[in-house]
Amino acid sequence: MSMTTQASVTRDVRDLIHPEDLDAVTATVQRNNLGMDSALAELIVLEALKFEAACAAHPDARLKPSRVVDEGWHALILHTRVKASLAGRLGLFVHHVPEAPDTGRHDPDALARSQAAITAAGYAPEPTMWVGPSDTSIPVAASCEHSPPGPEGSCSGDCSNTGGN
Repeated sequence: MSMTTQASVTRDVRDLIHPEDLDAVTATVQRNNLGMDSALAELIVLEALKFEAACAAHPDARLKPSRVVDEGWHALILHTRVKASLAGRLGLFVHHVPEAPDTGRHDPDALARSQAAITAAGYAPEPTMWVGPSDTSIPVAASCEHSPPGPEGSCSGDCSNTGGN
């Protein structure tokens, strides 16, 4: 699989979601992380949206979120109407295939691939959101770290683009 890592235009990820939906998903992140300020919670959600866009743009890249981004992605998944609307905008429904957390399966190259795919999809990844599982500089409730590539057609052991919209 080949992807260009430099997009000619940096897109605004906020164009993927209605402001009230962003507020709702952000509130879910805050509820799951008591004491987290709304600006950080929103940044986590925005990075999860970039991840979703990258998975849709590169369905065979075997991408995965960082532990921090996973927090926002899980919140997004709980908002099924928002997730469906996002799939319509992206042209593909990105599935989530849950696994039990296991930091021993950490693949540091997967986080780099995910950031490269975000860039190739036209968005600018926020490096502070893409830290390895042992970096707790941004405390979140999520403890997930996902496995190496899963079934054929999956974005990673954690997200799959099979099944269409």
